[in-house]
Amino acid sequence: MTDGEFCVVCGTTGRPLVDGICPECAADRTVLVSAPPRVTVVLCPHCGARRVKDHWERPNSSPVLTDEDLHPFLAVHPEVGIRRARWEEIGATGTVHELRGTMTAVFRGARRETEVPLSVRIEHHTCPDCSRKSGRYYTAIVQLRGPEESRGEKAVARRARLDAAWKELMREAPAEWRRAVSWREELPEGWDVYFTETVAARSVARFARQRFGGEFKQSASLFGRKDGRDVYRATFLVRIPRPPPADPPTGGRTRPDRPLEP
Repeated sequence: MTDGEFCVVCGTTGRPLVDGICPECAADRTVLVSAPPRVTVVLCPHCGARRVKDHWERPNSSPVLTDEDLHPFLAVHPEVGIRRARWEEIGATGTVHELRGTMTAVFRGARRETEVPLSVRIEHHTCPDCSRKSGRYYTAIVQLRGPEESRGEKAVARRARLDAAWKELMREAPAEWRRAVSWREELPEGWDVYFTETVAARSVARFARQRFGGEFKQSASLFGRKDGRDVYRATFLVRIPRPPPADPPTGGRTRPDRPLEP
């Protein structure tokens, strides 16, 4: 910009110009942020996962629409930076939600607030993981058992102890291991945990052995054939030992090892 140049729209001088227009006027004449008239978000009604193109993301999410759901539908001008986005629901009919987004945007140094209307249709489809779980599909079993030599442990106490150990494992396990759990079955000798992913089942079994010690065995059985190949189901047996008895309390008077001499 040289002396004497001015914005051809507002006549202002002393500002940087692009094609003869100052940033403020360019911002007023440019579509900064826009969105399609209607979009669709596909949710799993069981776990809240979102379908994105040909895969599913964010299981165990809230059914409420968030910025993470809405922002991918925005068309943002390449010279615009969005500093803040706020969404407000202004109407809803059945599965269609009418939203109004207020965007604080910066364009060539000029700050503007622009509103973006967005109509979102929510469709519910069961994700593959939930579909497999509802159909009792599994590829592996983790068998939680007590030690073989523990004949004195009652079945009720053994199941309760193994159940507590399992819950402790799940609190420390990565999310992908927990998602692979399909269902559990209570048995007289312990618990059978069914998994939709063999890798996750193997990881949990090894983690249990590392966490609690005990015995670990792995076996496989032929389940069928798929695409001309044998399909196997894996079984991981984990024997979790009982914790050692607590030491007796110390302090106070104790009986001596031999009688005191008179």
